[in-house]
Amino acid sequence: MFKAIEHLLEFTIFRSRWLLAPMYLGLVGGLVILLVKFCQEFMHIASHVLEAQEQEVVLSLLALVDITLVANLLIMVIFSGYENFVSKIDVAENEDRPEWMGKVDYSGLKLKLIGSIVAISAIDLLKAFVHQSSSDSEHLSNTQMGWMVGIHITFIVTGLLFAIMDHIAEKNKHH
Repeated sequence: MFKAIEHLLEFTIFRSRWLLAPMYLGLVGGLVILLVKFCQEFMHIASHVLEAQEQEVVLSLLALVDITLVANLLIMVIFSGYENFVSKIDVAENEDRPEWMGKVDYSGLKLKLIGSIVAISAIDLLKAFVHQSSSDSEHLSNTQMGWMVGIHITFIVTGLLFAIMDHIAEKNKHH
């Protein structure tokens, strides 16, 4: 009797991982939303490129890079999260399969995520600094810029701490 209950409980818990699948589909929808915003921003740049100042073009292109990095981040979360927590993606024979797919474990995903967040933060910080040097724009206060730099440094330190913790954990696995 207890063995049957235990088996049913374990079966239910094991199958509950499929509750994540709709969340990953939602993230795919997020990619579609990012594509729409990317196209919208691209069309805006293309239609105003001749009359825009160089700084405006640079800021707009940085926005495109920012959107692309967030999309890359979503792809990593979708692929790695699905494969690590739900089910293997059976496209091994596909020539377009990314090299890292199926090889990124939770620890690697965590480091890739924080690396992407640091890159996105760096681009936002760069946009803020370029925006500051523009004469016709509203400037951020020193406090606001300080917060942006502080948050960026926090992301960097967090990434370093994750890497150190993973390095220590990897060393302890071998002993």
